[in-house]
Amino acid sequence: MKKSKVNIALIQHSCSDDREANVEKAVKMIREAAEKGAEIICTQELFGGKYFPQTIDSEKYEWAEPIPGPITNKMQALAKELGVVIITSLYEYAMDGMYFNTVVVYDADGTDLGKYRKHHIPEGPQYIEKYYFAEGDSGYPVFETKFGTIGVLICWDEWFPEPSRILALKGADIVFYPSAIGSEPEHPDLDTSQTWMDAIRAHGIHNNMFIAAVNRVGREDSDEGYMEFYGRSFISNPWGTVIKEAETKEDEIIMAEIDLSEVKKARNILQFHRDRRPDSYGELLYRVLK
Repeated sequence: MKKSKVNIALIQHSCSDDREANVEKAVKMIREAAEKGAEIICTQELFGGKYFPQTIDSEKYEWAEPIPGPITNKMQALAKELGVVIITSLYEYAMDGMYFNTVVVYDADGTDLGKYRKHHIPEGPQYIEKYYFAEGDSGYPVFETKFGTIGVLICWDEWFPEPSRILALKGADIVFYPSAIGSEPEHPDLDTSQTWMDAIRAHGIHNNMFIAAVNRVGREDSDEGYMEFYGRSFISNPWGTVIKEAETKEDEIIMAEIDLSEVKKARNILQFHRDRRPDSYGELLYRVLK
């Protein structure tokens, strides 16, 4: 039987041009989190390099890796060595011309529990992801880890309520959101960080589950300008209360002990899932309603 209380950790950090150094930084921080008692550890989105979708560059397709490959092999071995669950993000090479923004989950004994491919792909100034990523075809899986049942969604997925509802109905107690979000190049005075937090916390409220969102930090320059990633990685409980938030906009491990029994308690009180009317939601299957 899985224990009720679980320590989770989010790995927030800046990224440089040195891809190997970025991976080693994440490995070092994962080791530190494990030493502090973390049992489920999640990397930020595409932590192996700078956020390359700022510009269009076909050479960046060479950054994609197969599964298994360098990053996943390293993280799988690390999960087994440390006895922790690792949620790792990478740019996945599936076949020539098919690349995905992907997360792989490794259990505490190193078992590959499967992957999730990002479904919602944004397209905007310096968020030019449709050029690099195909839409995910993996469905919305949940992962039965040693320490709990989890789901994973990736960045732009976090703005849509449907995926988190699906994961909750499949039994997820925690949903992790590896992210890379920051400034809006055409609206430099706009700070979306609180809106970002509130939108994701709302998924936790609507489904009475824990939320763990991890975002990168730092300025990353490109030929088109730059992005400033605001961090604010956080963990919230089934009532939507933030129980841990990044204290800096620097490299930081965000950790919290959570009690999974709170999920059942909250769901028994609020009964959102009982009172759903999926039979009346058919119109959602259409892109445009008139």
